[in-house]
Amino acid sequence: MSSLEISPLLGPARERREPRSGAGRPAPALDGLRATLRGLAGFGRRSLLVVALLALWEAAPRLGLIDPVFLPPFSEVISAGWQLAQTGELYDDVSASLLRALSGFLVSVVVIVPLGLAVGWYARLGDLLNQFIEICRNTAPLALLPVFILLLGIGELSKITMVIYSCAWPLLLNTIAAVKQVDPLLIKSARTMGATPQQLFRKVILPAALPTIFVGIRLASASAMLVLVASEMVGAKAGLGYLIINSQYSFLIPQMYFGILGITVIGLVFNAVLEALERRFMRWKPAA
Repeated sequence: MSSLEISPLLGPARERREPRSGAGRPAPALDGLRATLRGLAGFGRRSLLVVALLALWEAAPRLGLIDPVFLPPFSEVISAGWQLAQTGELYDDVSASLLRALSGFLVSVVVIVPLGLAVGWYARLGDLLNQFIEICRNTAPLALLPVFILLLGIGELSKITMVIYSCAWPLLLNTIAAVKQVDPLLIKSARTMGATPQQLFRKVILPAALPTIFVGIRLASASAMLVLVASEMVGAKAGLGYLIINSQYSFLIPQMYFGILGITVIGLVFNAVLEALERRFMRWKPAA
């Protein structure tokens, strides 16, 4: 019998003897399900304390441990927020606060981070600006709020300028420190291998400084929300700060607490976005 006649007979036997490449391995859908369950379990462990605090918040006023007039149950706070959302007031307040916070924050990042890189890299420029930076960073932004209102009015410009001022110092100081803390051996090695100043900055200085710069960016985002809320409590007609102070004056306590929760949620979202950007720009950095 020729080889051509034998090969069709051997084919089924080979198929029976040789297992398929995917046999014995879990299906991709099962792997995805297990990863999702692990992620949910990890999120549940991390959120356990928060859930316990919310449960305590709900139970304490209902059990008479706290006066519900001054601390209403958590469910009543959420109900008040839902009513604000239905009337459209919540959308106006959140959009106004987000516009002011994002505008001031982005302007400060675009302007201050390059300035911090220059001050950290050029020693003479750092010596020239050092005293001015120390004076300004030790002047509380909220103490300057009346000055900004007198000079710029009670409109949007004063509020955005306040955000820029409050974000500037965490950004500037962390960026300067990031440049100065770059390992000198890395710089010497790059220069020894003939790197140009532009290549030295792009390939050595900036990657090594990015982790500390992102620390400053995240601190600046927290400062932006803090100062924004305070500035919205004076002479504003919309915004979460206005919602909080107006609810306090009107004795709408559940709405006041919902405004505070809204600021907290926005801050958490800002931080999560910045963490995602940090992972995106620093893929070379090993995960903690």
